[in-house]
Amino acid sequence: MRVVALVSGGKDSCYNMVQCVAAGHDIVALANLSPSTKDELDSYMYQTVGHMGVALYAEAMGLPLFRQPTEGRAILQDKDYCPTPEDEVEDLYDLLTRVKNEVNIEAVAVGAILSDYQRIRVENVCVRLGLVSLAYLWRRDQGELLQEMIDCNINAIIIKVAAMGLEPTKHLGMKIADLKPHLVKMKEKYGLNVCGEGGEYETFTLDCPLFVKSIVIDEFEMVLPSDNSVAAVGYLNFKQFHLECKDPRLAKWTQQERIAPFPVKTWSDLLQDLQDPDRSGGAGEEEDEELENLSSDAAEVAAMLLQSEAGNPSQDVVNNKASGDTDTSTTPGHSSAVTPTLEHSLLTDLTEVIVATDKAAARCNDAGWYWLGSIVGQGDETQGEATEQALCKLKDLLSGESLTLHNVVAVSLYIRDMENYSVINQQYKKVFNFINPPIRVCVQAPLAHQCPLVMEAIAFRPKTVDGCLDSSSEEMRVNKVHTMHVQGVSHWAPANIGPYSQAVRVGDLVYVAGQIALVPGTMEMVEGGVRKQCRLALRHVGRIVRAMDPNTQLRDVVQGVCYVTHPSYIPEARREWEKRTNNAIVDYVVVPKLPRGALLEWQVWAHIGNSRFEYEETGCCIGVHRVSLRKRWNYENTVSVVVCYVSTGSSNSGQNVLASANASETEEPESGHALSIPVISAPELGEVFRYTLSKLHKGVDPSTTCAVRVLHVSGSKAPPPTEVRKALEEFPNVVTTLVPVCRLTDSRTVLSICAVRHQ
Repeated sequence: MRVVALVSGGKDSCYNMVQCVAAGHDIVALANLSPSTKDELDSYMYQTVGHMGVALYAEAMGLPLFRQPTEGRAILQDKDYCPTPEDEVEDLYDLLTRVKNEVNIEAVAVGAILSDYQRIRVENVCVRLGLVSLAYLWRRDQGELLQEMIDCNINAIIIKVAAMGLEPTKHLGMKIADLKPHLVKMKEKYGLNVCGEGGEYETFTLDCPLFVKSIVIDEFEMVLPSDNSVAAVGYLNFKQFHLECKDPRLAKWTQQERIAPFPVKTWSDLLQDLQDPDRSGGAGEEEDEELENLSSDAAEVAAMLLQSEAGNPSQDVVNNKASGDTDTSTTPGHSSAVTPTLEHSLLTDLTEVIVATDKAAARCNDAGWYWLGSIVGQGDETQGEATEQALCKLKDLLSGESLTLHNVVAVSLYIRDMENYSVINQQYKKVFNFINPPIRVCVQAPLAHQCPLVMEAIAFRPKTVDGCLDSSSEEMRVNKVHTMHVQGVSHWAPANIGPYSQAVRVGDLVYVAGQIALVPGTMEMVEGGVRKQCRLALRHVGRIVRAMDPNTQLRDVVQGVCYVTHPSYIPEARREWEKRTNNAIVDYVVVPKLPRGALLEWQVWAHIGNSRFEYEETGCCIGVHRVSLRKRWNYENTVSVVVCYVSTGSSNSGQNVLASANASETEEPESGHALSIPVISAPELGEVFRYTLSKLHKGVDPSTTCAVRVLHVSGSKAPPPTEVRKALEEFPNVVTTLVPVCRLTDSRTVLSICAVRHQ
């Protein structure tokens, strides 16, 4: 892309330019906001100290420099930003508007590292102008980042200090390379940000790989506006400076050629942590045996449920070992592999899904949580019309509860054809077209032609007392809603340029958008097979959760769903997950296709302070069916989740069985006896749901509102969706969504029931 770089003179904006060039972009112009009347402004947005030297950047880089004065007035200081007259952000909007009118640009380079305040405002301006924000330094480890800048010959000096441990008379004018050891010591002693992200210091870059000329400061004065003995403030005011020529050949070199001699870390270098030296080849002997057993099991499922456009899936696809070194262009879930379609014998079941799921409902609990389920978009026209219909139903449900779209926390979309994703997204964007939209998950499900889309949602409205929010500190914490919608391209996690956010936090709960293995810096799918995709997607989840709360991590996930496009991917996903988490309840579900041809997608929610959760694994036999249940709940019993599997076959006795959903992955295909087991009856279904909800509601009022998602495998062994819905009518406090899938955690499981309550 053609990029205008926002430059302040500091090290961060210069190194981000280097990163942009390393990513294949072209810097075509520079832009700077400078004080209109003072030497230095105390701006929330812009570094202005040293602004007089920025004028040399144009000649130093051989690029046009656009400048505009600013008063540095932060009129709107809220976390979120909307256009506000006379705010300093509007100066940036005017500046970039002028650049766009005079130069063909597509993106803006910004050196933000940690400031949400700055990031949100730059992204706001970029969205309004139809530009992409490129912030490759965003949330990088500051110690590593500073060393990279030094190694990459970013010759920057300290021109302002304002922190404990930094002295104007001693440290002003020092090079970052010389000051780094002291900065590391001050981090250990005072918690100083080594890159100066807390405003501890500012820098001015005299030279970098993209410069064809370097800047030399001939004369300066030291200004000491504060002589505070604890944290003195001081800065340098340049009086005289000039440019010195470097190698004359640099002016003829491309930007890519200028940075080539330097060790610039790119997106590929930052994915090295996804490698596993002990497992860099194929699967081990034990894994091979497990996967071979599973592949024969998968073949049965494929024969029943999956067909390619040209016929049955090839043997290579069915026997894919998911070893992590598979070429993703030929693995299931991609256009050249299996494209699941419905067999004629399943159409009756799926037609019943339309009737069974078209029971849109909304329920709330006393804590302010609302669950909205069974929102169906019908019709055999376009998926755009079905999406519009479903969104209208959603708005009607919200209105009936005196809610708006802004109260929605999370949306799950189950669509019939992923090829129509862009059409669906356009309709969705028309509705969720505001700052900080809810998180979203979107997967393809084997829905009937007349039922292109099924939707479920979660909303939250703070609990009030006589129409006012309770002002007690604990209630304010519980009711606080924080949304993270990072739209800038970085090396951190995938940008969400679309109408959904990365995460929404309500009190101690964090809901995360569906994560697939997009390389953040390129927004393309990572290559290397399901293992690498799994690791990268989980890295995204972990980084997002930590960004919502610095003391929270991936192991604090309470419950999730791993959607995969082939049964043989389940063992690999399960292994990677169990290395990283703490008793999280995960459902493994096979679906026909995922966005961008991904092999798997993670849908999770976490709880800050997950160490306060307990875990239970239990089960029972109902008739000739096995019911296996896993439960998690916090000590306060305000959050509870269960996942219950209903499988064909059971033990010979009616005693409880401790059955793990993971234990049957290596089982042989079902025998003729197992296939002859009758479909679970309606009374037995009712008993299953009573058992599941009794575990969910243990210790609380059984009429407490909750949400239930029922994933069911269509086929002769599974109960008809109409029977499932009928069994659930016994529980009016339950909001239910039925979703058909290709397969669950193993071939014998016909239903997966996920129930959640928050109080």
